[in-house]
Amino acid sequence: MGADQDRWNDLDGRGTLSAVGLEAFCSFFLEVCIDQISFMESLLEPAELRRRMSFWAEDETRAGRLPKGAWPLLREVLNQGEVERGLAPEITGYKERQARTVLTDLMKRGLLVSDTQRGSVRLGFPIDVVERWFPQLYPGLG
Repeated sequence: MGADQDRWNDLDGRGTLSAVGLEAFCSFFLEVCIDQISFMESLLEPAELRRRMSFWAEDETRAGRLPKGAWPLLREVLNQGEVERGLAPEITGYKERQARTVLTDLMKRGLLVSDTQRGSVRLGFPIDVVERWFPQLYPGLG
C-alpha cells in the first residue's frame, strides 16, 4: 500500500506515486527474500548434500540395491545439473552396455529423471531418499 500512495511532496519522486513508499516496499520485500533463502538453506544444507548422497550411495551399493557405477553418475548430475545420457560410459568408467544398465537402474528408482526417452538426465528426489539426503527438511519420515 505504501508504494501506491500519492506523492508526499515535490521531493518524493517524479511521478504521481510515492518513491519513498516504493523504496520501503522494495526493502521489505528483499529482506523477506533473504530471510526465506536463509531459512531454506538451513533446512536443505546444500553444502552437505554431496557428502550425504555419497554416504547413502555407498550404503546402497554395499547392500546391493545400487549398481557400483551409480555414485559417479549421480555426483556428475549433482555437479552439472543435467548430463547427456551418452556420457554415462565416460562417467561410470563402464562400457556402453553396463553404463546403460546403471543409468536405467537409477531412472527406474527415480534418482535420475528426464523429460524424454533420449534427453538429458537430472536428479530426481524419490520419497525413499529424502530423509537421508535432506534430514532437516524431512526429519523422522522412516
